Amino acid sequence: MIVVSVLVFTGALVAAIATIAMMIAPQWRRILHLATGHTEPAFTPLATLVVAERRIAVRRWAAGSPVPAMASRRRVAA
Repeated sequence: MIVVSVLVFTGALVAAIATIAMMIAPQWRRILHLATGHTEPAFTPLATLVVAERRIAVRRWAAGSPVPAMASRRRVAA
């Protein structure tokens, strides 16, 4: 019974260590970089989207494209 218990706990330990290693291995450079005191730039994907949307709106306005039909209907209904 003791041998079975040792094998079960050894297998669980090996599985836990393997899982931790698989999670840390792809990110080890990032972890070391953060551990040495460097900070990461903020992740702001929406800021890029906002800039792109503004650029598109300005280009449409500058091109003088007509207002889409749905927008003109909303204005008439209001």
